[in-house]
Order: sequence, then C-alpha cells, then structure tokens
Amino acid sequence: MTTSIPTPTKRELAEASMRRSWFPVARLCDLDKPQTATLLGVGLVIYRDGEGRISVQSRRCPHRGGDLSMGEVHQSSIGCPYHGWEFSSTDGSCSRIPSLADQGKIPPRASIATYPAVERFGHVWTVLEDPIRDMYEIEEWQDLDLEWLAADPIDSSVGVGVTIENFRDVAHFPFVHKVSMGPTPEVVEPLDVNRDGLDVWMDRPLDAGSGDWANDGDCMMRYRCSAPGLASITYHYEKLGRRVVAGFPSPIDYEHVKIFWGVANEVGYRGADLEECLRVEEMVYLEDIPIVEFIEPREIPWDSEFQEFSVPADLFTLNYRRSFTELMNRVKDGSHVNEFV
Repeated sequence: MTTSIPTPTKRELAEASMRRSWFPVARLCDLDKPQTATLLGVGLVIYRDGEGRISVQSRRCPHRGGDLSMGEVHQSSIGCPYHGWEFSSTDGSCSRIPSLADQGKIPPRASIATYPAVERFGHVWTVLEDPIRDMYEIEEWQDLDLEWLAADPIDSSVGVGVTIENFRDVAHFPFVHKVSMGPTPEVVEPLDVNRDGLDVWMDRPLDAGSGDWANDGDCMMRYRCSAPGLASITYHYEKLGRRVVAGFPSPIDYEHVKIFWGVANEVGYRGADLEECLRVEEMVYLEDIPIVEFIEPREIPWDSEFQEFSVPADLFTLNYRRSFTELMNRVKDGSHVNEFV
C-alpha cells in the first residue's frame, strides 16, 4: 500500500523557511560577556572567545543541562558553569572535562551544535539550517560608508511577518504616530512599489511636518524589505547626506519576536548624530508596540484562516507577502544556498 505524504500547510512552510534564513541573535556591542538567545525555540549562546572569534552555539551543556551562557569564556572554548566542561568555539566538540584524569577519555560524541556567525549591521546573525537565501545585502548601502548604532532590542508578541508589515505600512501613520510624526494625511497617494524576488522597495518623499522628525527637513525615503525579516528606510537629504533605520525581527517562536534594530549615518552626514536619530526612531517603534501586540492573528494568516480585505495603500504589504511566498516555495522545491556569507 502506498502512503501519501501530507502536503505541508503554508504556515509550516513559513516556519521551515525561517529556520533556513538569517536572523540576528545578539548585538556586537554586548559581546564582552556571553549572550543568550532563543531562535525558533532553539536555545543559543553567543560569545567572543579569547582569540576574538564569535561563536553561536547550543546553550545546553550535554552533560547535565547547564546553561552555557552563564559559563566562562576561554581562549578557544566556553566552559559550563555547572561542572566546567569545555566546548570548542569552532566546532562545539568537548575539549576538556576537569573531573577526568585522562582527557583522552572524553566521550567522543559529547558536543554542542555550532551555527554560522556573521557580523553585519552592528549585530551577530545566524541560521539554524541549510540556508535558502543569502545573507542580506542592501543595494542602496553598497557604496555608503555607514556607522551603525545598535538599539536596545524590543520584545513584541507577534510574528516576523506581522512585524515587517507594520514597519512598511504607511496608512497607520496618522493614527499611531501623531507624536513622533505630527499631523500626516490620511489619504495615501498611489504607491510605486517594485519587487524583485525576495526584495521589495519603493521611494516616497518625506514631508518633515511638525513632529520630532522636523529637525532635518524634507527628504526622499527608500523603503525596503527583504523576506523574511529585514525592513529599512534610507533617508536621502540633498544637503545633509544619508541616514538609515533598519529593523530585523528575530523569531523567538512563530508568534513572538525580539526586534533587533539600529540606525546608521553615512560618514560625513551633516544632520543629527546617531544618538539623536536613534531617539527619534525609537519613539516610532514604541508607539507601534501597544497597537501591534493586539493584532489578531499574531502572524500572517497564510492558510486563509482569517478573512482579510486590502486596498491600494496595502500594495507594499501585498508585495512583501509575495516575496515571502517565493521564499516558502524554495523550501517546497528543495532549493538551498551553499554560501554562508
């Protein structure tokens, strides 16, 4: 008798695609001590060893379950706080057991999972499984010398898709961002949205108005998102130069993210400094959170389990969903990317 293989739901494909996509798990500025993260239910420890190498590894010691993020970092290993077992920062193999007189008797299978570690945009990024997309490269930043300031991460009880859609939605500005942006028009002009594979972008002028955004004046904004989890705005001021705000929601689980984010100014930018840019952008984030956390469902209803209606102002959102769907199709088709960087 032939047993048929169940067709995966779109939700299952969405989660599988995220397990094979890059997400941040720590800020570079915090690596003076081991950091802890949970990525899609996987407990991780992130640290810089004595040789300057950054490692992303399983947090659980395979001896008796100690939390390695509480342990001591050595020259090329991390030690468990419970019994001192050490694990190599390069491949996770057990390199020392203090209680053993003969280190040649280390159990050969004693090891912790080790994941890729990439430094980008002020953060450490990793991927849990064979990647189906490259690490993010943003076209409008290629020729810029950017200085990054990583912000304090923000906890948000919704999924990656809902978070990215909130970042890129423009119709909520008059209702959610009255303080940070000041009065803005309710009617959204026709949006010129472009999509190429996993990337979606549009250009839109910023009328600085009377809010906290007014200090640097008007500019042109390049909105961009890339499936599954990067959203950015590049502000181009004709007389001041360019600055950036970017968000990278990292899924603790399917319906819960830790939003890593940051700001960047190109070297020589003549507007507000990084600290002031971060202060203004943080106002926007913190205005969003109390609204977004009550969205239902907490993640995009990929399997149409909730009815939704869209209007022209949702064009960017709809194209982001198409880009995410393309990513899911790569999982379904068995596609993969061999390079880690």
